[in-house]
Amino acid sequence: MEFLQFLSWACIVFTVGMFSTGLTDLKNMRASKSADNVQFLPFLTTCLNNLGWLYYGILKTDGTLVLVNTIGACLQSLYILSYCHYTYDKRRVTSQTLLAGGVVCGGWLYFSVLLPQGESQLAQLGLTCSLFTISMYLSPLADLMKIVRTGSVECLSFSLTVATFLTSTSWTLYGLQLQDYYIMVPNTPGIVTSLIRFFLFWRFASVNQGVPSYKLIEI
Repeated sequence: MEFLQFLSWACIVFTVGMFSTGLTDLKNMRASKSADNVQFLPFLTTCLNNLGWLYYGILKTDGTLVLVNTIGACLQSLYILSYCHYTYDKRRVTSQTLLAGGVVCGGWLYFSVLLPQGESQLAQLGLTCSLFTISMYLSPLADLMKIVRTGSVECLSFSLTVATFLTSTSWTLYGLQLQDYYIMVPNTPGIVTSLIRFFLFWRFASVNQGVPSYKLIEI
């Protein structure tokens, strides 16, 4: 029980820390009064992911999931609103946000109204959240292939890689302790992709030792 409580706090600290890395983008947008150099879709997809896991945590009465994803959804909403304020392409951003809102409403209708409450509801929601999380962890693979071809890791953040590794490891162990494979399995790819990134840093970051070829997060 003590180890489970330790893992719970580790999940909270590391995950909130990882979500807080978006504050760097927020700072840059406020400084430049522009969102040109910031990607919008990661904020939107992470917010959808948070809302899905928040609902799963509520159904499962898991306080750790509820707390982490409530904070995550609030932070991502802040990033989204800030991006909408500073971007010049408001039509595209608004349409993507409305589409995401439609997905949330459709998901809530399906899982809350159409599905009967119980194990089937929890299992289908857990599977959906798991697949979505796995796709988010695997989405940067194209960038990793580009790094292998170019031999430069300047597009990677070392701090974010560390945060992702610690977060994924914590949730994997937490899910293992609870014997909840919907939590454990989707975080395993996060560990694997983080280890690949560490290898790429080790392999290519020393090519030019005078100037760091990777990004550090500054808040």
